[in-house]
Amino acid sequence: MLVMGALATPAIAQTQADLTAQAGADWKRADAAMNVQYRTTMAFMKTMDGHAGATNGPTYRQALLASQRAWLTFRDAQCVIQGYGYRGGSAEPMERLACMAALTRERTKQLKDLVWQR
Repeated sequence: MLVMGALATPAIAQTQADLTAQAGADWKRADAAMNVQYRTTMAFMKTMDGHAGATNGPTYRQALLASQRAWLTFRDAQCVIQGYGYRGGSAEPMERLACMAALTRERTKQLKDLVWQR
């Protein structure tokens, strides 16, 4: 009788595919927010370039672009290795995507902080 009662109760089971899809959607939201902040920060850097005199070295804009490119390379490599905690398993993509979302949210904060430091 206990088994029948348990079966009558609706289950909130999610498949690994569902969890991975949720992690992917979370990463896409984090990535979209970062891209908005990147454009805001880049606009600020261009303004700073307009106020800066001639310098040796990259402009604010060039420095931000180089930083962002390097960060993207780091994030992707870091999250591959973090996903390897589940290498070959169905949770590997979910772990990689969760890592990408977390690091992307951290980067969004870093980009925002660059605007307020000046």
